[in-house]
Amino acid sequence: MGKRKKPKMEFRYYKMPEGSPILALLGEKWLQSYGRDVDYLHFHNFLEIGYCYGGQGDMVLGEQNLRFKGNQYSVIPRNYPHTTNSDPGTVSQWEYLFVDVENFLREHNGGGAAMRTERMIQRINSRAVLVNVKESPRIARLIRQLLDIMRETKEYYLEEAKGILVALLINLVRENDLEDQEYEEHKELEGNVTIPISRALDYITLHYMEPLKVGELADWSHMSETHFRRTFSAYMKISPLEYINLVRVRTACEYLKKTDVPVSDIAHKCGFTTLSTFNRNFKQITGYTPHEWRKRPENFEQQLLKFQIHSEAGW
Repeated sequence: MGKRKKPKMEFRYYKMPEGSPILALLGEKWLQSYGRDVDYLHFHNFLEIGYCYGGQGDMVLGEQNLRFKGNQYSVIPRNYPHTTNSDPGTVSQWEYLFVDVENFLREHNGGGAAMRTERMIQRINSRAVLVNVKESPRIARLIRQLLDIMRETKEYYLEEAKGILVALLINLVRENDLEDQEYEEHKELEGNVTIPISRALDYITLHYMEPLKVGELADWSHMSETHFRRTFSAYMKISPLEYINLVRVRTACEYLKKTDVPVSDIAHKCGFTTLSTFNRNFKQITGYTPHEWRKRPENFEQQLLKFQIHSEAGW
């Protein structure tokens, strides 16, 4: 018996304008009957923010099927399967913003707040939503402001847009406060991580897949091992070894979400010398075994592996 063919899914990719973190899709072109002759989901390479002015229909977000109507907005992470379908015989009016969240926040926040920036990115990309304007008027107002700024393109419009975008992303972060996330991220003391500890964090980021030792990190930070352990734990509220394992497990989560690589291979790629050590640390941090975590429905990027994917440039 032949291998069952995967259902189709489309990757619609966009290229950002030079020097801009925002691509705006505006105007009458987006007054149309959405989903006509389309019976498959798609995903994008950037965060999609949509604003619906009128019309009605169905919006599929992963495995959710929601009804949309005028005066709603949607926020859909990159790589998140979705589609929009107007009711038969009707048209709907949307406008869209595609945002390069990762590069924009990393550039805006600078290198001194790397953990905080990654935390923000994680929250923004944690879920897809369809929201009534009345339920979240501040976010809706910021989206409309951005749409109007990108439409009018007045002098210094890009600088103004970036300022509004910061406010919008911060509000999305607050909306996506994950009380029940898989593992608790340990927050740095804002602006107070010393240069030696920052050097150690950078070193771990680059070498987590290697057999790291605390003494090696202390040498890299120009500190004695005892002083390094004490200083690291005081600033990070976590021991050096616990932090190394946290980074490794976080990386393993990305592999589990986005690939079908065997768990044993992922353990090796992430710096764990034995599968049992990986499984123990993974469950201690996430509360799940790697196999259980991989099957959780919120790990939406794993679902992409079920589909036959082809690429197209934008709409």
